[in-house]
Amino acid sequence: MVRIRTACATLALVGATVGVASIPAGAAPAAGAQSTTRATACPTGWGSLAKTDTGATVAPLTNVRTGRHTCFDRMVLDVPGAGSGVGYRVQYVDRLYQDGSGRQIAVAGGAVIEVRVSAPAYDPETGAATYPGRVARPLPGVDLTGYRTFRDTRFAGSFEGETQIGLGVRARLPFRVQQLDDRVIVDVAHSWTATG
Repeated sequence: MVRIRTACATLALVGATVGVASIPAGAAPAAGAQSTTRATACPTGWGSLAKTDTGATVAPLTNVRTGRHTCFDRMVLDVPGAGSGVGYRVQYVDRLYQDGSGRQIAVAGGAVIEVRVSAPAYDPETGAATYPGRVARPLPGVDLTGYRTFRDTRFAGSFEGETQIGLGVRARLPFRVQQLDDRVIVDVAHSWTATG
């Protein structure tokens, strides 16, 4: 009888231990755990003045894509084969005017950023388009639904080896430009504060 009670007590103890061990680690917050609703620290100090690089390439622009991030919205301009030699000028403008013709291109949003890259949107040897953008039309393949900062994109054309794009944003917000191998990246912050 004592052996049966000892065996039952042992089984009950083992069952309780296994039951506790099988609770997922994230099921209950640990004592002293911080709230996950805490604001994310975002990069600061970007400013809203023009950013430039004087590099140039004959490698053509082939794609423009966008992405959403916690602290900013991002535009990436792909120029395969250019390495880190793609020049750019990115700046806020009152209105977007197409190079060559001077035609005004309407861009929706509270503010407009003109993005120029020193790369053609065509093959310099043949003149064939390497990027399917059409003047004054939204960028092909770019859907800004759900973006916090980006509102509109417009292709302004490619003239004398430079490609010009209009980026409509919610308001005049800080931005940065990064030049990595074969691409130029434009990030526009969601706000002037340091939190997302």
